[in-house]
Amino acid sequence: MVSSKNNQRGNNNSRRRNPRDKNEEKDPYIEKVVSVRRVSKVVKGGRNLSFAAFVVVGDEKGKVGFASGKAAAVPDAVRKAVTSAKKDLETIILKGTSVPHEAIAKYGASKVMIRPASQGTGVIAGGGVRAVMEVVGIKDVISKSHGSANVANVVKATVKALKSMKNITDLNEERKLNES
Repeated sequence: MVSSKNNQRGNNNSRRRNPRDKNEEKDPYIEKVVSVRRVSKVVKGGRNLSFAAFVVVGDEKGKVGFASGKAAAVPDAVRKAVTSAKKDLETIILKGTSVPHEAIAKYGASKVMIRPASQGTGVIAGGGVRAVMEVVGIKDVISKSHGSANVANVVKATVKALKSMKNITDLNEERKLNES
């Protein structure tokens, strides 16, 4: 009799599934939470606590977006940031698993240098730069961040540097035009 109860329990557990699993489609975007901060607003009755989340979203095929969201709970703040980031996706030019050429960009007091690397090197980057590279789909890159370590500004400088990337053929044509 004990074995039949175990079988029944096993069957019941296998039938219980999350109803969202059937209806939910696979989202093509990868989300990386770069930072979550607890912020407070001092009002007459005391302090109002809320959370600010900074998120980077990408499809690992050259698209990236970033945004900030604020809410009373962390999951709500992340959800708001992801929704906002998906609305402003930028397309990045890639060369295989790396970037086509070196780029330096500055945003605020943050400065980011991105350099292509040979296949198998990996992502040599920290914090905000690493998050952007992973969601864009860049597997081999070397980067260095200078100046302010403000994560939001580092992410914005990284995206700015990636947006400035051009195809090698376009660069060669520009050089030919400049020489003549």
